[in-house]
Amino acid sequence: MWAKEIYAGVVVAGLVGTANAQLYPGQSKLNHTCLLQKPLLSCPPQNPSLVDSCCVETFGGLLLSTQFWSTYTGRESSGQLLPEKAWTLHGLWLDFCNGSFTQYCDLTRQYDPIPSPNTTDGTKNGTKVPPYTGPNIGTFLEPFGKFDLLEYMSTYWIAQNQDNAGFWGHEFSKHATCFSTFNVPCYGPEYRQHEEVVDFFETAISYYKQVPTYKWLKNAGIVPRNGTDKGYTYADLAKVLSKKHGALPYLGCSGPRYNTTDAGRNGTDSGFTVLSEVWYYDYAYGRPQEGNTIPVNATGSPTNCAKAKGAIRYLERSAGSEKKPVVPY
Repeated sequence: MWAKEIYAGVVVAGLVGTANAQLYPGQSKLNHTCLLQKPLLSCPPQNPSLVDSCCVETFGGLLLSTQFWSTYTGRESSGQLLPEKAWTLHGLWLDFCNGSFTQYCDLTRQYDPIPSPNTTDGTKNGTKVPPYTGPNIGTFLEPFGKFDLLEYMSTYWIAQNQDNAGFWGHEFSKHATCFSTFNVPCYGPEYRQHEEVVDFFETAISYYKQVPTYKWLKNAGIVPRNGTDKGYTYADLAKVLSKKHGALPYLGCSGPRYNTTDAGRNGTDSGFTVLSEVWYYDYAYGRPQEGNTIPVNATGSPTNCAKAKGAIRYLERSAGSEKKPVVPY
């Protein structure tokens, strides 16, 4: 019965609107010894009044490990380059089990200098997300001696058209604050400031390392190449990544729509044609931090890419936009 006592007063129906305080106000800092509890699956949704939200994800339940394939950073002159032969980490997101989501769930931990969207619900009249103006989030790792973590992030977690640390702050503030297992009381009475930031970054990287997209595609003969006559087919890309991950990921494309190109003009395939991102979906047993997951298929449409044969371009990186990583993937 202790779990009910700790979470007494939590109103589940009101959680989606909680965006300027901790997910579960009044949550105890005590008795979150997760190894003493049976690991529960994050979906179907768990009731936070009946389980320990520090030991199983209860605010959402569907985890997305997301990656970019970018061809430039826009900050090459500052030495911000992409890693050769690797997709870059976008983030670790949390959706509700039905595929919907929320964002910026705790404005007391808002470290995003350029909030996007700039309200918690994405509407004009929603709660404003104030831009962060303090020390960049990368400095939070220094008191923990995590300079190796910073080096890894600076190699594989790369922003486009903004500095890396600002992007990391965005990913933490928009997404990590909506995980019940990264809520501050979960770290107990000896909590050190920003401990959960370090934990989130390490967790996001652990998921990223499990899905080496570039390697999986390369081993199937799918490599970046330029030229409009050197496209790939969505079904082939999806087959490779589904087999390796164990479930169908979401593949995202940008660029022109296929039916506006010479090859597809006047056709019905309006999908986009430049491969740019992938999202891998999982449920988690127990804390997501443990990485005990079950791959699941993408919710909703699994792609916005064109489906026609050879319609997708997987472009080479721009000259001068990448470097050979010193830090192993």
